[in-house]
Amino acid sequence: MTALSTRPAARDRTKLAVIDCDIHTAPATKQTLGKYMPARWRQHHETFGPRGPGGAHYPRANQDAARTDAWPPSGQPPGSDLDFLREQLLDAWGIEYGVMNPLLGAGGQLNLEYGAAHARATNDWQIAEWVDHEPRLRASIVVPYEDGSLAAAEIDRVGDNPAFVQVLLSIRTSEPLGRRKYWPMYEAAVRHDLPIGIHFGGAGGGPITGAGWPSFYIEDHAGMPTAFQSQVISMVTEGIFEHFPTLKIVLIEGGFGWLPPLMWRIDRAYTHLREEVPHLQRRPSEYIRQHFWLTTQPMEEPPAGEQFHQLLHHLDMNDRLMFATDYPHWDFDAPDQAFPTRIEPPLERAIMAENARGLYRFGQLGR
Repeated sequence: MTALSTRPAARDRTKLAVIDCDIHTAPATKQTLGKYMPARWRQHHETFGPRGPGGAHYPRANQDAARTDAWPPSGQPPGSDLDFLREQLLDAWGIEYGVMNPLLGAGGQLNLEYGAAHARATNDWQIAEWVDHEPRLRASIVVPYEDGSLAAAEIDRVGDNPAFVQVLLSIRTSEPLGRRKYWPMYEAAVRHDLPIGIHFGGAGGGPITGAGWPSFYIEDHAGMPTAFQSQVISMVTEGIFEHFPTLKIVLIEGGFGWLPPLMWRIDRAYTHLREEVPHLQRRPSEYIRQHFWLTTQPMEEPPAGEQFHQLLHHLDMNDRLMFATDYPHWDFDAPDQAFPTRIEPPLERAIMAENARGLYRFGQLGR
Protein backbone atom coordinates (compact mmCIF):
# COMPACT_ATOMS: atom_id res chain seq x y z
CA MET A 1 0.00 0.00 0.00
CA THR A 2 1.84 3.08 -1.20
CA ALA A 3 1.70 6.09 1.08
CA LEU A 4 3.80 9.23 1.03
CA SER A 5 2.12 11.02 3.93
CA THR A 6 4.19 12.12 6.92
CA ARG A 7 1.54 14.47 8.36
CA PRO A 8 1.44 14.77 12.17
CA ALA A 9 -2.03 13.20 12.15
CA ALA A 10 -0.58 10.14 10.47
CA ARG A 11 2.36 9.96 12.83
CA ASP A 12 0.02 10.13 15.82
CA ARG A 13 -1.36 6.74 14.80
CA THR A 14 2.02 5.03 15.07
CA LYS A 15 2.30 4.89 18.85
CA LEU A 16 3.72 1.37 18.65
CA ALA A 17 7.42 0.75 18.33
CA VAL A 18 8.43 0.47 14.66
CA ILE A 19 11.40 -1.46 13.32
CA ASP A 20 11.92 -1.08 9.58
CA CYS A 21 13.50 -4.19 8.06
CA ASP A 22 14.12 -2.83 4.56
CA ILE A 23 15.75 0.56 3.97
CA HIS A 24 17.65 1.12 0.73
CA THR A 25 20.69 3.33 1.02
CA ALA A 26 22.78 4.39 -1.96
CA PRO A 27 26.17 6.05 -2.60
CA ALA A 28 26.07 9.76 -3.25
CA THR A 29 28.20 9.50 -6.42
CA LYS A 30 29.75 6.84 -8.63
CA GLN A 31 33.08 7.57 -6.96
CA THR A 32 31.85 7.03 -3.39
CA LEU A 33 32.58 3.31 -3.12
CA GLY A 34 35.97 3.76 -4.80
CA LYS A 35 37.19 5.51 -1.66
CA TYR A 36 36.85 2.19 0.17
CA MET A 37 38.64 0.05 -2.44
CA PRO A 38 42.34 -0.74 -2.87
CA ALA A 39 43.94 1.20 -5.72
CA ARG A 40 43.84 -1.79 -8.07
CA TRP A 41 40.07 -2.25 -7.72
CA ARG A 42 39.32 1.47 -7.48
CA GLN A 43 40.84 1.88 -10.94
CA HIS A 44 38.83 -1.08 -12.22
CA HIS A 45 35.66 0.30 -10.63
CA GLU A 46 36.09 3.73 -12.19
CA THR A 47 37.34 2.49 -15.58
CA PHE A 48 35.22 -0.59 -16.28
CA GLY A 49 32.54 -0.59 -13.59
CA PRO A 50 30.10 -3.39 -12.79
CA ARG A 51 29.40 -6.25 -15.15
CA GLY A 52 26.52 -8.51 -14.19
CA PRO A 53 24.42 -11.14 -15.95
CA GLY A 54 21.24 -10.51 -17.89
CA GLY A 55 20.44 -8.19 -20.75
CA ALA A 56 17.12 -6.65 -19.76
CA HIS A 57 16.89 -3.62 -17.51
CA TYR A 58 13.29 -2.57 -17.11
CA PRO A 59 12.32 1.04 -16.48
CA ARG A 60 10.88 1.41 -13.00
CA ALA A 61 7.68 3.26 -12.18
CA ASN A 62 9.83 6.24 -11.23
CA GLN A 63 13.47 7.13 -11.78
CA ASP A 64 15.72 5.02 -9.53
CA ALA A 65 12.53 3.19 -8.46
CA ALA A 66 12.11 6.02 -5.96
CA ARG A 67 9.23 7.94 -4.44
CA THR A 68 8.79 11.25 -6.22
CA ASP A 69 9.41 13.09 -2.95
CA ALA A 70 12.49 11.06 -1.95
CA TRP A 71 15.05 13.18 -3.81
CA PRO A 72 17.13 15.12 -1.25
CA PRO A 73 17.51 18.89 -1.60
CA SER A 74 21.22 18.21 -2.16
CA GLY A 75 20.36 16.66 -5.52
CA GLN A 76 21.94 13.35 -4.54
CA PRO A 77 20.18 10.08 -5.39
CA PRO A 78 17.32 8.92 -3.14
CA GLY A 79 18.61 7.08 -0.08
CA SER A 80 22.06 8.70 -0.21
CA ASP A 81 21.59 11.67 2.16
CA LEU A 82 21.58 10.67 5.84
CA ASP A 83 20.09 13.92 7.11
CA PHE A 84 17.23 13.70 4.63
CA LEU A 85 16.66 10.02 5.46
CA ARG A 86 16.44 10.95 9.13
CA GLU A 87 13.92 13.70 8.39
CA GLN A 88 11.74 11.75 5.97
CA LEU A 89 11.83 8.28 7.55
CA LEU A 90 13.50 7.77 10.92
CA ASP A 91 12.21 10.92 12.62
CA ALA A 92 8.97 11.26 10.69
CA TRP A 93 7.78 7.80 11.68
CA GLY A 94 9.61 7.30 14.96
CA ILE A 95 11.62 4.37 13.61
CA GLU A 96 13.39 2.65 16.51
CA TYR A 97 15.77 0.64 14.31
CA GLY A 98 16.21 0.35 10.57
CA VAL A 99 17.98 -2.35 8.59
CA MET A 100 19.86 -1.13 5.51
CA ASN A 101 19.80 -3.30 2.40
CA PRO A 102 21.92 -1.59 -0.29
CA LEU A 103 21.14 -3.10 -3.68
CA LEU A 104 24.33 -2.19 -5.52
CA GLY A 105 24.98 -5.34 -7.53
CA ALA A 106 28.13 -6.65 -5.86
CA GLY A 107 26.76 -10.14 -5.34
CA GLY A 108 25.95 -10.88 -8.96
CA GLN A 109 29.17 -9.65 -10.56
CA LEU A 110 30.62 -11.89 -13.26
CA ASN A 111 34.13 -10.83 -12.27
CA LEU A 112 34.12 -12.51 -8.87
CA GLU A 113 37.23 -10.79 -7.49
CA TYR A 114 35.81 -7.39 -8.41
CA GLY A 115 32.51 -8.44 -6.83
CA ALA A 116 34.38 -9.27 -3.62
CA ALA A 117 36.12 -5.87 -3.66
CA HIS A 118 32.78 -4.16 -4.37
CA ALA A 119 31.18 -6.00 -1.44
CA ARG A 120 34.01 -5.08 0.95
CA ALA A 121 33.77 -1.43 -0.08
CA THR A 122 30.00 -1.43 0.33
CA ASN A 123 30.25 -2.85 3.83
CA ASP A 124 32.97 -0.41 4.91
CA TRP A 125 30.92 2.45 3.43
CA GLN A 126 27.84 1.38 5.39
CA ILE A 127 29.79 1.63 8.64
CA ALA A 128 31.77 4.80 7.91
CA GLU A 129 28.98 6.90 6.40
CA TRP A 130 25.83 5.50 8.01
CA VAL A 131 26.01 3.39 11.17
CA ASP A 132 28.81 5.40 12.77
CA HIS A 133 26.64 8.52 12.43
CA GLU A 134 23.17 7.12 13.19
CA PRO A 135 22.63 4.67 16.08
CA ARG A 136 19.19 3.66 14.80
CA LEU A 137 20.63 2.11 11.65
CA ARG A 138 22.01 -1.40 11.21
CA ALA A 139 23.70 -2.87 8.14
CA SER A 140 23.46 -6.02 6.05
CA ILE A 141 26.67 -7.73 4.95
CA VAL A 142 26.84 -7.54 1.17
CA VAL A 143 28.68 -10.59 -0.18
CA PRO A 144 29.84 -11.93 -3.59
CA TYR A 145 27.35 -14.76 -3.16
CA GLU A 146 28.08 -16.55 -6.44
CA ASP A 147 31.34 -17.74 -4.87
CA GLY A 148 30.65 -19.40 -1.54
CA SER A 149 34.23 -19.16 -0.32
CA LEU A 150 34.60 -15.46 -1.15
CA ALA A 151 31.23 -14.79 0.50
CA ALA A 152 32.30 -16.71 3.60
CA ALA A 153 35.52 -14.70 3.78
CA GLU A 154 33.60 -11.42 3.81
CA ILE A 155 31.24 -12.71 6.49
CA ASP A 156 34.24 -13.72 8.60
CA ARG A 157 35.83 -10.30 8.04
CA VAL A 158 32.94 -8.24 9.44
CA GLY A 159 30.51 -10.74 10.92
CA ASP A 160 31.43 -10.01 14.54
CA ASN A 161 30.81 -6.28 14.13
CA PRO A 162 27.48 -5.61 15.92
CA ALA A 163 26.57 -3.06 13.25
CA PHE A 164 25.78 -5.97 10.91
CA VAL A 165 22.63 -7.97 11.57
CA GLN A 166 22.33 -10.21 8.51
CA VAL A 167 23.94 -11.32 5.24
CA LEU A 168 22.32 -9.94 2.07
CA LEU A 169 21.61 -11.78 -1.21
CA SER A 170 19.30 -11.16 -4.16
CA ILE A 171 16.56 -13.70 -4.85
CA ARG A 172 17.56 -14.36 -8.47
CA THR A 173 20.88 -16.16 -8.36
CA SER A 174 22.78 -18.07 -11.03
CA GLU A 175 21.81 -21.40 -9.46
CA PRO A 176 19.17 -22.42 -6.89
CA LEU A 177 20.35 -21.47 -3.42
CA GLY A 178 20.26 -25.01 -2.09
CA ARG A 179 23.23 -25.96 -4.28
CA ARG A 180 26.46 -26.85 -2.50
CA LYS A 181 28.41 -23.97 -4.06
CA TYR A 182 26.62 -21.70 -1.58
CA TRP A 183 27.14 -23.87 1.52
CA PRO A 184 30.41 -22.21 2.70
CA MET A 185 28.43 -18.97 2.93
CA TYR A 186 25.76 -20.63 5.08
CA GLU A 187 28.41 -22.18 7.28
CA ALA A 188 29.95 -18.75 7.87
CA ALA A 189 26.55 -17.20 8.62
CA VAL A 190 25.88 -19.90 11.20
CA ARG A 191 29.37 -19.42 12.63
CA HIS A 192 28.53 -15.77 13.33
CA ASP A 193 24.87 -16.44 14.17
CA LEU A 194 23.64 -14.17 11.37
CA PRO A 195 20.46 -14.64 9.33
CA ILE A 196 20.64 -14.76 5.54
CA GLY A 197 18.41 -12.02 4.06
CA ILE A 198 17.29 -12.66 0.47
CA HIS A 199 15.87 -9.61 -1.27
CA PHE A 200 13.69 -8.99 -4.33
CA GLY A 201 15.78 -8.57 -7.48
CA GLY A 202 18.82 -9.86 -9.26
CA ALA A 203 19.22 -11.16 -12.80
CA GLY A 204 19.86 -14.86 -12.24
CA GLY A 205 21.43 -17.32 -14.62
CA GLY A 206 18.78 -17.26 -17.34
CA PRO A 207 15.46 -15.59 -18.23
CA ILE A 208 13.90 -13.91 -15.23
CA THR A 209 10.70 -15.95 -15.45
CA GLY A 210 10.14 -19.67 -15.80
CA ALA A 211 8.47 -18.99 -19.15
CA GLY A 212 11.18 -16.80 -20.69
CA TRP A 213 11.76 -13.07 -21.00
CA PRO A 214 8.72 -10.85 -20.26
CA SER A 215 7.70 -7.80 -22.23
CA PHE A 216 6.85 -5.41 -19.40
CA TYR A 217 8.12 -4.29 -16.01
CA ILE A 218 4.76 -5.19 -14.48
CA GLU A 219 5.48 -8.83 -15.36
CA ASP A 220 8.87 -8.63 -13.68
CA HIS A 221 7.47 -6.92 -10.59
CA ALA A 222 4.32 -8.99 -10.11
CA GLY A 223 6.07 -12.24 -11.01
CA MET A 224 8.97 -11.95 -8.56
CA PRO A 225 7.32 -14.30 -6.01
CA THR A 226 7.95 -17.22 -8.36
CA ALA A 227 11.69 -16.74 -7.77
CA PHE A 228 11.07 -16.79 -4.01
CA GLN A 229 9.06 -19.99 -4.35
CA SER A 230 11.83 -21.71 -6.30
CA GLN A 231 14.47 -20.72 -3.77
CA VAL A 232 12.41 -21.92 -0.80
CA ILE A 233 11.88 -25.28 -2.50
CA SER A 234 15.58 -25.58 -3.35
CA MET A 235 16.82 -24.71 0.12
CA VAL A 236 14.44 -27.15 1.78
CA THR A 237 14.82 -30.11 -0.59
CA GLU A 238 18.61 -29.86 -0.88
CA GLY A 239 18.78 -30.39 2.86
CA ILE A 240 20.64 -27.30 4.01
CA PHE A 241 18.60 -27.14 7.21
CA GLU A 242 19.66 -30.67 8.12
CA HIS A 243 23.30 -29.63 7.65
CA PHE A 244 22.83 -26.19 9.25
CA PRO A 245 20.04 -26.65 11.81
CA THR A 246 20.40 -23.12 13.23
CA LEU A 247 20.39 -21.32 9.86
CA LYS A 248 17.81 -18.53 9.60
CA ILE A 249 16.48 -17.13 6.30
CA VAL A 250 14.66 -13.80 5.83
CA LEU A 251 12.65 -13.31 2.63
CA ILE A 252 12.57 -9.57 1.92
CA GLU A 253 10.13 -7.72 -0.36
CA GLY A 254 8.64 -10.86 -1.82
CA GLY A 255 5.25 -10.77 -0.12
CA PHE A 256 3.92 -13.75 1.79
CA GLY A 257 0.51 -14.68 0.37
CA TRP A 258 2.09 -17.29 -1.91
CA LEU A 259 3.66 -19.27 0.93
CA PRO A 260 0.67 -21.19 2.38
CA PRO A 261 -0.29 -22.86 -0.93
CA LEU A 262 3.38 -23.56 -1.63
CA MET A 263 3.63 -25.40 1.68
CA TRP A 264 0.49 -27.38 0.88
CA ARG A 265 1.83 -28.31 -2.55
CA ILE A 266 5.34 -29.30 -1.47
CA ASP A 267 4.04 -31.33 1.48
CA ARG A 268 1.77 -33.26 -0.86
CA ALA A 269 4.64 -33.88 -3.27
CA TYR A 270 6.76 -35.05 -0.36
CA THR A 271 4.22 -37.74 0.56
CA HIS A 272 4.70 -39.26 -2.91
CA LEU A 273 8.39 -38.52 -3.56
CA ARG A 274 10.07 -38.69 -0.17
CA GLU A 275 12.29 -41.57 -1.31
CA GLU A 276 14.06 -39.12 -3.63
CA VAL A 277 15.06 -36.94 -0.66
CA PRO A 278 15.81 -39.38 2.18
CA HIS A 279 17.97 -36.75 3.85
CA LEU A 280 14.81 -34.86 4.85
CA GLN A 281 13.63 -35.93 8.29
CA ARG A 282 10.47 -33.81 8.38
CA ARG A 283 7.78 -32.44 6.10
CA PRO A 284 8.96 -29.47 4.03
CA SER A 285 6.46 -27.13 5.70
CA GLU A 286 8.05 -27.86 9.06
CA TYR A 287 11.45 -26.68 7.83
CA ILE A 288 9.84 -23.57 6.36
CA ARG A 289 8.03 -22.61 9.56
CA GLN A 290 11.18 -23.17 11.63
CA HIS A 291 13.82 -21.51 9.45
CA PHE A 292 12.13 -18.72 7.45
CA TRP A 293 11.08 -15.17 8.34
CA LEU A 294 9.27 -12.76 6.00
CA THR A 295 8.90 -9.00 5.63
CA THR A 296 5.53 -7.41 5.01
CA GLN A 297 6.34 -5.18 2.06
CA PRO A 298 4.65 -5.46 -0.36
CA MET A 299 1.76 -6.06 2.01
CA GLU A 300 -0.77 -8.57 0.68
CA GLU A 301 -4.10 -6.79 0.06
CA PRO A 302 -7.00 -9.20 -0.59
CA PRO A 303 -10.27 -7.49 -1.61
CA ALA A 304 -12.01 -8.22 1.72
CA GLY A 305 -10.56 -7.63 5.17
CA GLU A 306 -11.55 -11.02 6.54
CA GLN A 307 -9.53 -12.66 3.77
CA PHE A 308 -6.38 -11.05 5.17
CA HIS A 309 -7.07 -12.69 8.52
CA GLN A 310 -7.64 -16.01 6.74
CA LEU A 311 -4.30 -15.60 4.99
CA LEU A 312 -2.52 -15.06 8.30
CA HIS A 313 -4.27 -18.14 9.70
CA HIS A 314 -3.18 -20.31 6.78
CA LEU A 315 0.35 -18.91 6.92
CA ASP A 316 0.62 -19.72 10.64
CA MET A 317 3.85 -17.72 10.93
CA ASN A 318 2.70 -14.62 12.82
CA ASP A 319 5.88 -14.77 14.89
CA ARG A 320 7.95 -14.59 11.68
CA LEU A 321 6.36 -11.57 9.93
CA MET A 322 8.37 -8.33 10.19
CA PHE A 323 7.44 -4.83 9.08
CA ALA A 324 9.27 -3.08 6.22
CA THR A 325 8.73 0.23 4.41
CA ASP A 326 10.97 -0.31 1.35
CA TYR A 327 12.07 3.33 1.66
CA PRO A 328 12.74 5.24 -0.60
CA HIS A 329 11.12 3.16 -3.34
CA TRP A 330 7.93 4.03 -5.16
CA ASP A 331 5.86 1.30 -3.46
CA PHE A 332 6.80 2.51 0.05
CA ASP A 333 4.55 1.27 2.87
CA ALA A 334 3.87 3.87 5.56
CA PRO A 335 3.69 2.43 9.09
CA ASP A 336 0.20 3.82 9.74
CA GLN A 337 -1.29 2.61 6.45
CA ALA A 338 0.42 -0.67 5.66
CA PHE A 339 -2.20 -3.14 6.92
CA PRO A 340 -5.29 -3.53 4.72
CA THR A 341 -7.48 -4.12 7.79
CA ARG A 342 -7.29 -3.83 11.55
CA ILE A 343 -5.51 -6.63 13.42
CA GLU A 344 -5.32 -7.46 17.11
CA PRO A 345 -2.90 -5.21 19.06
CA PRO A 346 -0.59 -8.04 20.23
CA LEU A 347 -0.12 -9.21 16.64
CA GLU A 348 0.34 -5.64 15.43
CA ARG A 349 3.07 -5.08 18.02
CA ALA A 350 4.77 -8.32 17.01
CA ILE A 351 4.80 -7.51 13.30
CA MET A 352 5.68 -3.84 13.64
CA ALA A 353 8.69 -4.41 15.91
CA GLU A 354 8.93 -7.34 18.28
CA ASN A 355 9.51 -10.16 15.77
CA ALA A 356 12.41 -8.22 14.27
CA ARG A 357 13.71 -7.29 17.70
CA GLY A 358 13.91 -10.97 18.58
CA LEU A 359 15.50 -12.11 15.33
CA TYR A 360 18.08 -9.33 15.09
CA ARG A 361 18.60 -9.09 18.88
CA PHE A 362 18.32 -5.32 18.81
CA GLY A 363 17.99 -5.14 22.56
CA GLN A 364 21.42 -6.74 22.95
CA LEU A 365 23.48 -4.55 20.64
CA GLY A 366 24.39 -1.95 23.23
CA ARG A 367 23.38 1.09 21.21
